[in-house]
Amino acid sequence: MTHATSRAATAAIYGLSLFAGIAAFLAPFILPQPASAQENLTPLLTVLLLVISLVVLLVEVQGQVVSAKVVAALGILVAMTAVLRFIEVAIPGPGGFSPIFAPIILAGYVFGARFGFLLGAMTLLLSALITGGVGPWLPYQMFTAGWVGMSSGWLPHLKNSRGELALLLAWGFFWGLLYGAIMNLYTWPLLVGTAVGWQPGLGFTGVLARYATFYLTTSLVWDMGRAIGNLLLLLVLGTPAIRALARFQQRFQYWVVCAES
Repeated sequence: MTHATSRAATAAIYGLSLFAGIAAFLAPFILPQPASAQENLTPLLTVLLLVISLVVLLVEVQGQVVSAKVVAALGILVAMTAVLRFIEVAIPGPGGFSPIFAPIILAGYVFGARFGFLLGAMTLLLSALITGGVGPWLPYQMFTAGWVGMSSGWLPHLKNSRGELALLLAWGFFWGLLYGAIMNLYTWPLLVGTAVGWQPGLGFTGVLARYATFYLTTSLVWDMGRAIGNLLLLLVLGTPAIRALARFQQRFQYWVVCAES
């Protein structure tokens, strides 16, 4: 498989995953019984994500010396980040703080969107198995964490180290809030009929206003713990982690040149 074909195939697969994730979050707003919709979708979404991840890995390793080493690095990082989730569960931090998002952001930033998506999605899966956090929420967490890593790979790479760090700090803070805002869509349709719950027939503007009220009153403080935690971890670990991961990536490139020469 040529490099261009590989990139086209993985782009199509990630496009499918993005569409499937958005459809999964929006389905409860469209289907008549939100709880039943989520219950029925959960096993299908989990299987779909696993199939997507395996297909991406198979495409990545076709005919590329570097890919086998990238896959090995992915496995190591998934295991390490999942252990961080275990520590988070054993010793809970303030609010929604979680140490797993900083490495997902950093790895996605250095290795690219495809790597970041796999790291985010597979970390949530493995950590759920380790901590006993398997439930109907799991595929939604996997999608959203995958989007954290994937979007981090789209960030511009600045030559100024201070500017680069400032960008990652802002990005980590932003995703600390956005992760909670997205995950709320998993539960908000189930609160139909309550004072701040979803109400059919409000129209787009009315739905946004009602959700904003719900988010500000129920989630903002909790998500702020995650956002500030991301910022502090990236402030401490960002620059040295980027340097270490970049050296690792450069070795991959060296191996590819040697293999092709």
